Amino acid sequence: MFEELGFETLTPVTASIIFALIIGVAFGVIGQHTKFCFRRGIVGDASERKSARGVWFTALIAAIIGTQVLVAMDIISFADHRFFVSDVPVLAIALGGLLFGAGMVLTRGCVSRLTVLTGTGNTRALIVLIVFGITAHAALKGILAPIRVWAGSFTIDFDQTVSFAQLPGGASLWASLLVLAALSLIIKSGAKTTHLILAVILGLLVPLSWAGTGFILFDEFDPIAMQSLSFTSPSADLLFWAVASTAIPAGFGVGLMGGVIAGSALASLAKGEFKWQSFETPQQTRRYLAGAMLMGLGGVLAGGCTVGAGLGGIPTLSFAAILALAFITVGAIATRRVLEGGAQRTPSFA
Repeated sequence: MFEELGFETLTPVTASIIFALIIGVAFGVIGQHTKFCFRRGIVGDASERKSARGVWFTALIAAIIGTQVLVAMDIISFADHRFFVSDVPVLAIALGGLLFGAGMVLTRGCVSRLTVLTGTGNTRALIVLIVFGITAHAALKGILAPIRVWAGSFTIDFDQTVSFAQLPGGASLWASLLVLAALSLIIKSGAKTTHLILAVILGLLVPLSWAGTGFILFDEFDPIAMQSLSFTSPSADLLFWAVASTAIPAGFGVGLMGGVIAGSALASLAKGEFKWQSFETPQQTRRYLAGAMLMGLGGVLAGGCTVGAGLGGIPTLSFAAILALAFITVGAIATRRVLEGGAQRTPSFA
């Protein structure tokens, strides 16, 4: 498809960076305006929990419908995607999900939200993002890689049935059931109509990214990976490209992260919400750094974050993606309860 577009000065990789920048800016603007965050919808303050959940699941519905339409039209295929390996690393997904869920509670934000906050002048989020990227890279290729390899060795062979699409009823039935389940949460959310509309647009960035990298920019002579919204690997990519750009080329992930930060910065400046913020106490610093490391390792083990495995992964109907988000949810709820219990016993907890 890329050759047919007639670009003479762009390679697929360069085009993917520009494409990712556009996607990222849109995500950053909408994410800042709606305060888009899975953590807020699961364990956020009671006053905001339902509305945040409504916004997140509205985006998920749009992502599911858009992605499955592309699959039905044979525009994209997930046959060779990592979400669809027959040997599912269940221990790594479970452990990683629990760690990531715990980490996002400690840092008061999942990685996508912290990326958005970085663009608003929040240096806490920036430092967490840096530590997260270092830890994720260490788990992928560094000193923490043995943990990933060990956890990944415990697998269950699902044979050819690795997604809901391969169950009786097929993709249409199971996608419809997921949409209906999400819709039941949205109806009760009380979220603003404008936020729900923006959530639909944000959710459609998922299938747009799949189509862009897997179809529009596909070039058999210079192939790029088919990918969508994700923040675990891209965070590490951005960090190490920033410090070694002459040795490490940029790609879709670098463009996406840069676009999100730029988009949220533009949105916060336009609305007068840009504000420099930092850590307030040593206790808070320790808590956020611990959370960043837990999320970095957990995101790699689980195969993605709340966006990569959740918003981007669930629309593929992959068992692994749904399992990852389930364990992230369990880890977040359990950690929130532990922290609440500790706060009751120790009023000075921060």
